[in-house]
Amino acid sequence: MTTLVTGGTGFTGSHLVRRLLERGQHVRVLDNQPGLFHDDLKAMGAEIMIASVTDAKAVDQAVEGCEVVQHTAAAFRKLNVPAQHYWDVNVEGTRNVADACLRYGVRRLVYCSTQGVHGHVADEIGNEQSPIAPADYYQETKYEGEKVVQGYVQKGLDANIIRPTAIYGPGDPGRFLILFKLVQRGTFHMFGPGTSHYHPVHIENLVDSFELAAEKEGITGEAFIIGDDHSYELNALVREVARAMDRDVTIKHWPFAPLRAASVVCEAMCKPIRVTPPLFPRRVDWFKQHRSFDISKAREVLGYEPRVDLPTGLKQTGEWYRQYGYLDGHPQRDVHLPPSLTEGPEAAGLESGVHARIGDGGNRIHGGASCTDARQTG
Repeated sequence: MTTLVTGGTGFTGSHLVRRLLERGQHVRVLDNQPGLFHDDLKAMGAEIMIASVTDAKAVDQAVEGCEVVQHTAAAFRKLNVPAQHYWDVNVEGTRNVADACLRYGVRRLVYCSTQGVHGHVADEIGNEQSPIAPADYYQETKYEGEKVVQGYVQKGLDANIIRPTAIYGPGDPGRFLILFKLVQRGTFHMFGPGTSHYHPVHIENLVDSFELAAEKEGITGEAFIIGDDHSYELNALVREVARAMDRDVTIKHWPFAPLRAASVVCEAMCKPIRVTPPLFPRRVDWFKQHRSFDISKAREVLGYEPRVDLPTGLKQTGEWYRQYGYLDGHPQRDVHLPPSLTEGPEAAGLESGVHARIGDGGNRIHGGASCTDARQTG
C-alpha cells in the first residue's frame, strides 16, 4: 500500500512517516522543505518530494497511485508573513489535496486540523460539539480547511478530520521547547494563577489516531479531538517538566494583565519593521487560555487509546532536547529520530499491509505516577 504524507518532513509528519515505514508501507512525502529528519526518513525508504501543497501539479503527481493520503502540511504560526500565506497553504492547499484525492480515487483522506478551532473553551471540558471560535488566523484557516474537506465528502470523497491538542515529543520546535528551557532555569515565572488547563498529546499517541482514522471502516466526514488522557493545570505541567528533567523548580506568580499589554505594544512596534517580536499576544495567552477536552468520541468510534503517558513522554522529549543541544542554546545540525516508545506493528494490532484496528491491542507505556491536578477527559 502507498500512503502520501503531506508535510511529511515536519515534526508531526516525520513521526507518522516513520511509523508507516515500520509497518512495511511504501510512503511518499510531499513537503516544501527537507526538515530535521529528512536523512533518517530517506534512509528508511521514504520517497520524498520537495514541493508545496499550493502547487497543484506537484500535488497531483504526489497523490496519483496512493491508497491513503495523510494531510499534515500547514502554515503554522509563522510570524511576519501575510495572512494570505495562511489562506494559500491551509485552505487552497487543502483544496488541491482533496481535489486530487477525489479524482484519483484515494480510499481515504485524513486531514490534520487543530483543537484550536474551538478557541478558548468556556465550558470546563470541551468536545467536538463545542462552539467553533478560532482565536487567530492560523486557527481560522485550519477550520476553513475542514470546510473544504467536508465539501469534498459531499462529492463522494472518503475523509476524516483529526483535531490534535497540544502536540509534543522529540523534534517539537515550539512551546514545549520553550517550557523546558524556562523550567531549566530553576525559577518559572507564571503570569496569572496557573490554574488554566492545557491539554497535551504525545506525538506517538497522535500517530496512532492518524492510523485509526485512515483504517477504521464505516466512518467518513467525522472530526475527532485527539489528546492524552488528561488536561493539566499549568502549575502541574511545569512541575512535571521539572520532574522529567530531574530538577527542582520554584513557580513565582505575577499579574497577567501587564504582560498582555506589553505584548500588544511589542508586536505593534515590531510588525512595521518586519522584526520577529520577542513577545506577542498569542504567546502570552498561553498563561490564560483554558484548553481541556473530552476524547471519548475518539475512544468509542476509532478505538483510540493514548498509550504514552505524560511523565514518559516528557522524559523522552527532554532527553532528546539535551542530547542534541537544544537546552543549552546550541542545537546540532545532525539530529535523529529516537526509538519509538510504543511497541512494533504486531503489538499495536496493525500488521504490514493489513487494515485493522489499533489501540486495544497496544500496550500502554507508563513512566510513573500520573500528574497531580490532572483532569480526566475520557
